[in-house]
Amino acid sequence: MESVEQVKIRIERLLKPDRLAHSYGVAGEARRLAAQYGADPDKAYYAGLCHDICKNMTPEEQLQWIKRSAIILDDTFYRQPPIWHGFAAAQYLREEVGVEDEEILQAVRYHTTGRAGMSLLEKIIFTADLTEPGRDYPDVETVRTLAGRSLEQAVLYILRYTMGKLLVNGGPICRDAWEAYNQLVTAQKKEKTSEKE
Repeated sequence: MESVEQVKIRIERLLKPDRLAHSYGVAGEARRLAAQYGADPDKAYYAGLCHDICKNMTPEEQLQWIKRSAIILDDTFYRQPPIWHGFAAAQYLREEVGVEDEEILQAVRYHTTGRAGMSLLEKIIFTADLTEPGRDYPDVETVRTLAGRSLEQAVLYILRYTMGKLLVNGGPICRDAWEAYNQLVTAQKKEKTSEKE
């Protein structure tokens, strides 16, 4: 696996300046969240640096990397090019960067969609992607506040926010996002029920 310094050289070559700045922002925010929630800060930083490594590739290039992986994806996935780069990046990191750590690969793969059964690192990268200092969208401060209190609450809010935008715009929602949402909502309801008992 390439060192952090080698990865920095690689992403500086592959990413446009705004995407590069975002990647550094995510890496820093991921390190901060990891320290807060008990994950490995160095691993979180590495995953944050790499999460958008394929973002500036063409859709055709991204699809080539996706097809090299053994992951079976549904038709809805292929109708959503904006989420391809994470899946492409996981395979690219495995083959070109030598990353064998499945936790890093999963965090990169699902950083835009989420999934049921997300690990702590996956939740951190998913959240850091939308809370890094350069992010500016209507609900960013709400998400940052939630991230300071509970990763689960932040992830759930992000899923509601992104799926809500897709529903309003008539876009498809991938299976992974729905499954992540359903799992978190179910867990939240069980937690509230047990607190009342």
